[in-house]
Amino acid sequence: MADSSFDIVSKVDRQEADNALNQAAKELAQRFDFKNTGTTIEWKGELAVEITSSTEDRAKAALDVFQEKIIKRGLSLKSFEAEDPRSSGKEYKITGTFKAGISQEQAKKIGKLIRDEGPKSVKTQVMGEELRVTSKSRDDLQAVQALVKGADLDFAVQFDNYR
Repeated sequence: MADSSFDIVSKVDRQEADNALNQAAKELAQRFDFKNTGTTIEWKGELAVEITSSTEDRAKAALDVFQEKIIKRGLSLKSFEAEDPRSSGKEYKITGTFKAGISQEQAKKIGKLIRDEGPKSVKTQVMGEELRVTSKSRDDLQAVQALVKGADLDFAVQFDNYR
C-alpha cells in the first residue's frame, strides 16, 4: 500500500482577509465613536494593512475592530502582526502584516515535536515553506494532526493535500 501524506502549511486566505478588512472599514465609517476622527483602514501591498486615525486611542480601537473581524472570518490572529501606533504628522498610523509560510526554524520545531511525541511510523520532510508528513497509516497521520493542533505554536498552521 502506498504511503499517505499531508502538508502542514501556514497561509492566509486573502479573500477572507479582504472581507475582514471591508467589514472593519464599513463599521469604522458607520460607528458613532469614529465619526469625525478620520479613521481609515486599507491595504498597503499584498499582505500589509494600514490603519490611520487622528488619535492614538482611535487607531488602537480601529485595530481591535479589525482583529475582531479577522476572528469572525475564521482566520487566526497568530497570522496577523500589528506594530505599535506611530505618529505621522497630525495623525497616528498602525501597520499590520499577515504572515504566510513556515520558516525553516518553525518547520524544524514542528518536525521535532512530531518525532518526540508523535507515532514512530511518521516521517517529516521540509519542502520550501511547508512540511510534508508521510506514513503508511492514515490513523497515524490523524494523530499527528491532532498533536499539531493541540500544540501551542506561535504561528498559524493549516493542513493541505491530504492523500
